[in-house]
Formats: sequence, structure tokens, C-alpha cells
Amino acid sequence: MKVHLVDGTYELFRAHFGAPPHRTNAGQEVGATRGVLRTMHHLLTNQGATHVAIAFDTVIESFRNELFAGYKTGDGIEPALKSQFPIVERACEALGLVVWRMIEFEADDALATGAARFAADPEVEQVVLCSPDKDLGQCLGDPKVVRLDRMRNLVLDEMGLREKLGIGPRSVPDWLALVGDTADGIPGVPRWGEKSASAVLGAYEKLEAIPGDARAWKVKVRGAEALAASLAEHRGDALLYRTLATLRIDVPLTERATDLAWRGADRDALSRMAEELEDPSLVERMGRFR
Repeated sequence: MKVHLVDGTYELFRAHFGAPPHRTNAGQEVGATRGVLRTMHHLLTNQGATHVAIAFDTVIESFRNELFAGYKTGDGIEPALKSQFPIVERACEALGLVVWRMIEFEADDALATGAARFAADPEVEQVVLCSPDKDLGQCLGDPKVVRLDRMRNLVLDEMGLREKLGIGPRSVPDWLALVGDTADGIPGVPRWGEKSASAVLGAYEKLEAIPGDARAWKVKVRGAEALAASLAEHRGDALLYRTLATLRIDVPLTERATDLAWRGADRDALSRMAEELEDPSLVERMGRFR
């Protein structure tokens, strides 16, 4: 079987900025939720997904906010988007999907945990991580696991990651620690950019293995002495940033791979969602109910 693990938070954001808005008579914006239902229906009926789970950041803040004050929060999210988080979770359940609601952890932690667990299942042929997030590259060490950018229809495996960034999956958190990740509020180490981080980590893999003296580096990098000095000055920060960028694989998920089998929508629940979303064609389009 092939397992699809979807970043629901990303899908909601993407739909909010890409799908037509719709404000109900009650004054609730639901356009993004309607958009997520359409794209999930397409995944199930047109792209042949059979075993699916979708993870949401039910609460944007996580344990990482306790480690670093600058880590991403829910501040600044448009109210029209933020108010749809609980709605889209219920909508995806009505669609018949397994929904993972993350509070202490993040959606990407759930995807990483699921990837590790299901790739170890001999009945699973492949685990497809449906998200373009760079941090999921660290999950590609298992040949069964790939990352799919559904919007661009681009599949990335370990070989593709090495060709793209010049590093392996184990180096992805270290790379993000050096370069930074603005989406997550990780500032990175001053002077370090993508090319320099890729070159140095391509040679040394982990932060601890990078010699403090640039003259000892076995790769030639422009501004090496300044880079080495900056890393030495900010080494403690870099190690913290790596911890923030490292996905957890111990999220307490209860499902086995077989539990993710999609057997159709819940007709009653989907009918209620259609009424709430003011989308009467939702039930008609479904075509499969359990």
C-alpha cells in the first residue's frame, strides 16, 4: 500500500490565498475550508490515494516556543484564516480522513512520526509526505519516503535532495540552523547562506564536525574565515536552532498504516458540513460513502 501524509496547515494556508473566498450568511469565512475539501477530494478520487492522514497545527505554538522566544506564533494570522482551523479539521473528518490535531507538537512532527512508523511496515510500499516544507527533507533517509509538492507536482527523494542542496537528510536540521527558516522564526547564523552551508555540511554533515579553524576545512568556501568566526561566536545559538529544526518522531499517534484506509465520507457529517459551508454540491460531488 502507499500512504499519503498531508500537511493540512499548509493546505489551509494555500487555499486561503488561492481559493475563492466565501463568507456565509452567518458571517463566517469558509473559502479556504472549501478549497481544502476540493483538493483532498482530488487527491482521493483523481490521484488514487488510498491510505491518508492529514495533520493540522490546531495550536500554532508548540513545545519549541518554550525553547526559543522568537519561534513562530499565531500572531499576525488573518482572523478570517485563523477562524477556519477548527472548521477544516471537522470538514476533513467528515470527508472520512484520519485527522491528527497537533497541540504540543507540530503538524510536521506528526508527518515525520508517521513516515518513520509506516516506512517500517513491510506492507507499506511508499510514504508520500504531501508538503513542500524544506524541513521534511530530513525524513528522506528511508528509500520508502518521498516528499511531494502537490502544487508543482514535484517529487523529492534522497537523491534529489542531495542534487538540490548538496547534503543528505541527516544534515537538513544543521543546514536550517545555519541558513535560518523565516517561516518558523529561526534566524540562522550571520554570514551563512545556502551555498556556504551546503558546501560545508556536504563535507562534514553535522555542525560539531566542522573544524573551528577555516584553514583546516577540506572544502573551499568564499569568506571561510568570516564564516568560521561567526559560527564560533554563535555556536550555542546554532545548536539551539538545530534542535528547533529537528522534527520529532515520537508523537503519540495511535494509528497503524491499515487504519488510514479511506473508505468514503461520512454522509451525515458531510451533509452537515455542506450546510455549514453553504456548498450544497459537496455531497453530490463525493460519490463514495462508508
